[in-house]
Amino acid sequence: MTDSKYFTTTKKGEIFELKAELNSDKKEKKKEAVKKVIASMTVGKDVSALFPDVVNCMQTDNLELKKLVYLYLMNYAKSQPDMAIMAVNTFVKDCEDSNPLIRALAVRTMGCIRVDKITEYLCEPLRKCLKDEDPYVRKTAAVCVAKLHDINAQLVVANAVAAISEIMDASPNAASVLEMNSGTINKLLTALNECTEWGQVFILDSISNYTPKDEREAQSICERVTPRLAHANAAVVLSAVKVVMKLMEMLDTGGDYVTSLVKKLAPPLVTLLSAEPEIQYVALRNINLIVQKRSEILKNEMKVFFVKYNDPIYVKLEKLDIMIRLTSQSNIAQVLAELKEYATEVDVDFVRKSVRAIGRCAIKVEPAAERCVSTLLDLIQTKVNYVVQEAIVVIKDIFRKYPNKYESIIATLMLSDENTQVQLQLLTAIVKLFLKRPTDTQELVQQVLSLSTQDSDNPDLRDRGYIYWRLLSTDPAAAKEVVLAEKPLISEETDLIEPTLLDELICHISSLASVYHKPPNAFVEGRGGLRKVLPPKSEQAEGLVEELGAQEPTAAPPQPTVIPGADSLIGDLLDMDMGSGPSMMQQQMYPAQPAAPTPAGGSGGMDIFGEGLDNLLGGGSTGGDMLGGLGDIFGMPQTQSYVPPQEVWLPASKGKGLEITGTFARKNNQINMELTFTNKAMQPMSGFAVQFNKNSFGLMPAQVAIKNNIDVFYMSTHVPLHVLFMEDGEMDKKIFLATWKDIPSPNEVQYTINNVPHNADTVSSKLRNNNVFTIAKRNVEGQDMLYQSLKLTNGIWILAELKIQPSNPSFVLSLKARAVDVYEAVKQVYENILHN
Repeated sequence: MTDSKYFTTTKKGEIFELKAELNSDKKEKKKEAVKKVIASMTVGKDVSALFPDVVNCMQTDNLELKKLVYLYLMNYAKSQPDMAIMAVNTFVKDCEDSNPLIRALAVRTMGCIRVDKITEYLCEPLRKCLKDEDPYVRKTAAVCVAKLHDINAQLVVANAVAAISEIMDASPNAASVLEMNSGTINKLLTALNECTEWGQVFILDSISNYTPKDEREAQSICERVTPRLAHANAAVVLSAVKVVMKLMEMLDTGGDYVTSLVKKLAPPLVTLLSAEPEIQYVALRNINLIVQKRSEILKNEMKVFFVKYNDPIYVKLEKLDIMIRLTSQSNIAQVLAELKEYATEVDVDFVRKSVRAIGRCAIKVEPAAERCVSTLLDLIQTKVNYVVQEAIVVIKDIFRKYPNKYESIIATLMLSDENTQVQLQLLTAIVKLFLKRPTDTQELVQQVLSLSTQDSDNPDLRDRGYIYWRLLSTDPAAAKEVVLAEKPLISEETDLIEPTLLDELICHISSLASVYHKPPNAFVEGRGGLRKVLPPKSEQAEGLVEELGAQEPTAAPPQPTVIPGADSLIGDLLDMDMGSGPSMMQQQMYPAQPAAPTPAGGSGGMDIFGEGLDNLLGGGSTGGDMLGGLGDIFGMPQTQSYVPPQEVWLPASKGKGLEITGTFARKNNQINMELTFTNKAMQPMSGFAVQFNKNSFGLMPAQVAIKNNIDVFYMSTHVPLHVLFMEDGEMDKKIFLATWKDIPSPNEVQYTINNVPHNADTVSSKLRNNNVFTIAKRNVEGQDMLYQSLKLTNGIWILAELKIQPSNPSFVLSLKARAVDVYEAVKQVYENILHN
């Protein structure tokens, strides 16, 4: 029996009957009903009313029935787009079916349904099927990509960009996969207008990685991106802000166009603060970075950061931080009124941070310091325990910022009913005040010392009180040295993010990195390689000087100098003069008697009892060794450079019984080759001589020629790079910053050094002993960051950043230099030094 029976029905009420059959519990009856529906559709009858009933038949294992339902969907999905969405979940499920025929059928059908709403859901199943283990599924998926491009070319562009960007992030060596040039950028900007909101995010992120060739191109890209600032999706807005922030680095800071961009950036950022709290928090974390880079963007928008009573605590705390960054002399009165109000809230953490914020205002805005102090004194009068404690701690910082200016307020502070830590700080503060103004505060200090020693039952407070009392009564000069030890002035900028890290985080606006305020490699494994950096300004040299607030360096770091090598490695070995004095190479060697290693630090001795300590410290390497010996006596740690273990450079089998082991070390500002000669032959050896060739480092590490009375031998040596590190490799901090910015960003490479059992201080000390100098040290979110410089003997400068997480034995090393060929060797040096 053929299927022609399905085309000959003349029943009345056919749609009603088909509907009943489609919802039957019997599988065969349901399949027959679908066949009738397909037959009616084929002869031109309108059976679109049965759409939901036919879609319900998709949930079946019967391949024939599934094909029929998919055929129906392809015909009616365009006229019923809202109903077609009902089938999406089944499509996605079928794309993961165990039967490859069903997987391929689902992908092919989805590609044939030309409905935009369906297309958006097609990408992820299609991506999986392109990697399917079955070749038929992969072939079908590949054809579907072409159909998808025909339906929505922009969607394909956006997802292709997203995939390529992910590849490039995961593998820095894949930078050539997507060549970012003017032509590519123009195509991406054209596709931007037609993409879905998430496609726009992908494209904007890719555009942010492009460095325009000049200021004109940067301005053109900004003009085409700024309309995205008005988008309803917060992710699109932040991605657009990221692009504009990066491109503004290339524009003339004082120009009218930058001023107009600054005005355009403020409204979208303010609008984000009207969203739900979670989006507000993400926006605030990004705004925190933006105001540190360009505070002028939101300088007139202080009110939007005022805390609302129903804000979650995480939003309140972040708003407080931004308020302080935007505080200036023009809005300080408004800010102080708000902060004073916040200090009366019920949330203890919020109150404490509000009181601290008042102190930061006093430190940041000097003309308003007295007003801030007055506000703090008003809060102290409330006698709320935690408010008083925080206010006193803050006042201590104000004393450091403005010495000898506000100490008179100490007399108004209470002592007897305070927390122990507050009492200790008050006692110290009053003694300091007395030492600076003895005539005005004599009565006050006597009263406080009496309270601490006689009326207090706290042993710590009593002990400190007695110490101060005895110091003041017996030796005021010693008291001044102990109590008034100098501390650096405090500044409001101490909590700012380190400039190079801030520039990197600006490049990651709208990502987790901008929320954590950490670079991606700090919390995502495998994110090494090249770091994202802001593009250079159009007038780079002037911009760097202005940003650093420093004068133009008088002399740039010296460039590499190449010393030509000798024409001959051997030369005239017989005429070589090895110098005067005893030398292992000039002495006669006898069989089976291994020679002692050549002394590395000279042969002179030192009488440590006849020489003074000054001479001991100021001596050469012998003095250093002697100082190390004294360190052993008194339990002091020795500081010495790393010396690799000796290697066999000439085995006895090749040296006719002569075996040579050796290594290199740097001592007395010179490179020393330490050699051990062992005679394993049956005859004495004499008449030793050696010759090296020269390269740009002043020696030839590849081959050395050794001559004796038996023969001439050649041996290969390996010179560790750290012996070429110069003692004058400590770069000035301002020159370091300028040089770091001047070296192109592609020259920066990151490495991970694992299993380092040291902290930042010991690491800095060990490296300094090997002429790797720490220029600056910062702590960001609990992570120590060391900025270091070193100089090779041929004049090459290498800059380094070492990130050290105390709880993680793996360090991240970033190197930047003009000669990238030395990176691997430098990284190896770091590993050798830090692992020994």
